[in-house]
Amino acid sequence: MNYETTIDADSATEFGKLAEQDGKTPSSRRKWVIGAVVAILVLGAWWAMHGSDSAADGQDTAAQAQVVSVVVPGQATIAGTINVSGTIAARREMPVGVAGEGGQVAQVLVDAGDWVRAGQVLAVIDRSVQSQQIASQSANIAVADADARLAQANLDRALRLVEKGFISKADIDRLTATRDAANARVRVARASLGELGARAARLNIVAPAAGLVLTRAVEPGQVVSSGSGVLFSLARDGQMEMQARLSEADIGRLSVGNVAEVTPVGTTRVLTGEIWQLSPTIDPQTRQGIARIALAYDAALRPGGFASASLRSGTIVAPLLPESAILSDEKGAYVFVVASDNKVRRRDVTTGEVSARGISVIKGLSGNERVVLRAGGFLNAGDLIQPVLTKAASSQSASAK
Repeated sequence: MNYETTIDADSATEFGKLAEQDGKTPSSRRKWVIGAVVAILVLGAWWAMHGSDSAADGQDTAAQAQVVSVVVPGQATIAGTINVSGTIAARREMPVGVAGEGGQVAQVLVDAGDWVRAGQVLAVIDRSVQSQQIASQSANIAVADADARLAQANLDRALRLVEKGFISKADIDRLTATRDAANARVRVARASLGELGARAARLNIVAPAAGLVLTRAVEPGQVVSSGSGVLFSLARDGQMEMQARLSEADIGRLSVGNVAEVTPVGTTRVLTGEIWQLSPTIDPQTRQGIARIALAYDAALRPGGFASASLRSGTIVAPLLPESAILSDEKGAYVFVVASDNKVRRRDVTTGEVSARGISVIKGLSGNERVVLRAGGFLNAGDLIQPVLTKAASSQSASAK
């Protein structure tokens, strides 16, 4: 398609004048415009390339410098505790059985749960045979005593006659020996009676000491003997204990006299006791020892039952961190600390006591570091952050108190 433009003479004359004034022809002007456009396009392309890189770098830096809560834990005094479980038992259990010949039980005078005093009769074994033996021996004593009196009377008469020469010295010696033998028979008879009385007394099953009856394994009419085993079980003075099993590492942290708080299973009561004995040996199979915790009598304590205990093992001074600040991997426990350039650094730590207040760090921290409180799992060593300081858990606990 052809386009035509009509230019009159006057217009042509004006155009020529303008061209002469600029010193340029229309074609050269067009070239100049095209060159300027190309230059602008090149500058725009360069800006698009380098400007976008700079913007991207700025965005990455902003993304890395995320806001993170940090804490300066300081130093806290932490009461060492060891949580254990174990069984309740009598501190000094006294098994009671038949000490004598035995026989048929005539009476049982106590039951499980009763308190008894030392020497109190718990059960009585039939002694009808022994009673007859005692009566017989009492008669023998009377006979022997009569013989002794007769021998003494004969000796006294002989001594009065020997002065008149009617009795020889040999007769006196014989009568003296007869008198001494009669007295000896009296003593033997009385000793036999005492033996029978002691045997009969042993048919009473008595408490060896004051305490609480834990079990009763005998009924009236039952035939018992020295081989019948334990008939009654007593807790001396009602004293109880918890036998707590601990690892050899934990038992090494304890000593006799450490306080323990014991909670029997099935109750919410917390009973206070103290360690009175630590096992001198470690079980080679379980690698555990036993701490025996003395407890005063309480109705909640039932021998054979289970209980949990919190043992106090002294105090330590160390930084205290919440669980969220402690991380772990195949190398062990660690935390992220914030350096002066606000970049995080890994710090390996050794943890200690765990309590409701937090976890103590016994190695790796002085307490003056800024430690990442949360979101440590989303960080890597060297990341740049914007730290926001929060109050330490130990300080919060102290202010709450």
